Amino acid sequence: MLIPHDTRIALDTVVDLMNTAPQGDRDDELQDLQALHAFVRAHDISDVGELSAHDLKAVREVRGRFAAVFAAPDARIAATLINQLVAAAGTTPQLTDHDGYDWHVHYFAPGASVADHLGADCGMALAFIVVAGEQERLRRCEAPDCGRAFVDLSRNRSRRYCDSRTCGNRLHVAAYRARRKEAAG
Repeated sequence: MLIPHDTRIALDTVVDLMNTAPQGDRDDELQDLQALHAFVRAHDISDVGELSAHDLKAVREVRGRFAAVFAAPDARIAATLINQLVAAAGTTPQLTDHDGYDWHVHYFAPGASVADHLGADCGMALAFIVVAGEQERLRRCEAPDCGRAFVDLSRNRSRRYCDSRTCGNRLHVAAYRARRKEAAG
């Protein structure tokens, strides 16, 4: 699946944003403005202006809407949710070439809030996945104690874990030990 550079960045951003949500024994990683500032810096989100408590609340709401897209049982429901996200962000598609990147499209309006920026750009990246007929690539980790979001970009759509070195390896080792115990016992 060929994904343009800006779409890949937006997909990585939506996954990282979703994975800031509280889950199991993990706390909300967007608890305050300092955490939001860190997220914006880490993802090089441009043109967001001064952040406020209102921005923090709005970004958390957008995060929840992205989670609903990942959980959508079919493309029609995912499309409806994405359309609502993008419409709420007030998209204004523009070609831009900034910060050393070649021409790409920004979907957020100039001066948009960080939540609208994320809703527009990340929403359009998710739209790209749905339009390509690849909604099943929007997944949650199958490790019982994880549930982190990821986009399965493997060639055969077979990825099951958010990270094969942590969740995947942990489950494979546990299965191996269970087989050895059963064989010995």
